[in-house]
Amino acid sequence: MSATTTSHRVCPLAEIPVGEGRAYVVAGEQVAVFRHRSGRVSATQARCPHAGGPLADGQIDEGVVVCPLHLNAFDLATGGSTGDQPALAVHAATVDADGTVSVQLTGSAS
Repeated sequence: MSATTTSHRVCPLAEIPVGEGRAYVVAGEQVAVFRHRSGRVSATQARCPHAGGPLADGQIDEGVVVCPLHLNAFDLATGGSTGDQPALAVHAATVDADGTVSVQLTGSAS
């Protein structure tokens, strides 16, 4: 089995306010997409692994998202918890030349 990466166009960048996140369904998977104050974007799984909190509603800074339910923090680059929670799945995210956010999901191919 090998891993394949597929890029999916998700939304216009303008749909996500600066410093916030939004949740989307991407190829059947719930994904949280964040627009940083610096202009970059990042993407993770949409639900906190601790209690299923909606990560897109969490507070972000340049490095972490804080789950709104129990204040667990996760590194947006690695998915690692700053505490003792399981790591998040992270996805590569980019802004295309036309201003559309794209997310790359990695899956398995036989």
